[in-house]
Amino acid sequence: MTQREKELTMTQLGKVLYTAKTHTTGGREHGASRSSDGHLDIKLSTPGGPGSGTNPEQLFAAGWSACFLSAMQVVAGRMKIALPADAAVDAEVDLGPVGDAYGVAARLDVSLPGLEHDVAERLIEATHLVCPYSRATRGNIEIATRLV
Repeated sequence: MTQREKELTMTQLGKVLYTAKTHTTGGREHGASRSSDGHLDIKLSTPGGPGSGTNPEQLFAAGWSACFLSAMQVVAGRMKIALPADAAVDAEVDLGPVGDAYGVAARLDVSLPGLEHDVAERLIEATHLVCPYSRATRGNIEIATRLV
C-alpha cells in the first residue's frame, strides 16, 4: 500500500481534543496499567483465568459502550430525538484465534426504552457513523448491534 493509499483510508484528526496516556507492565498475565493522571490504576489478568484484575477485552467493551452511548447523545441531539434517560449499551467482546494470530468480535445491545423501533434503529445506525470505536473497527472485526 502506498503512502497516498494509507492517507485515503486512515482517519485524519482535524484537531486533537484529548490524548489518553497509560503505562502498562506485565501484559495480560499479572500486569498493571496506570493512566498518567492517576484516574485509572488497575491490575490485569488473563481472561477467564485466575487473578483479581480485569482484561483488555473488558476494558474495550467498557470503552466502546461508554463512547457509543455518548455518541448517541450527540446524534440524538442532531436528529432532534429525545434520548431516554435510561438509555443503555451492553457490550460483549469476544477474543479468539484467527489463524496464527488473535482477533476480536463484538456485540452491542442498545436499550432505548420508549423510543419507536424505527426511530431507534435509525439512531443506532447514525451513531455507528459518529462513534470513534465504531469507525475504528468498521470492516476490521465482526460487529453485531441489536436493539433490545
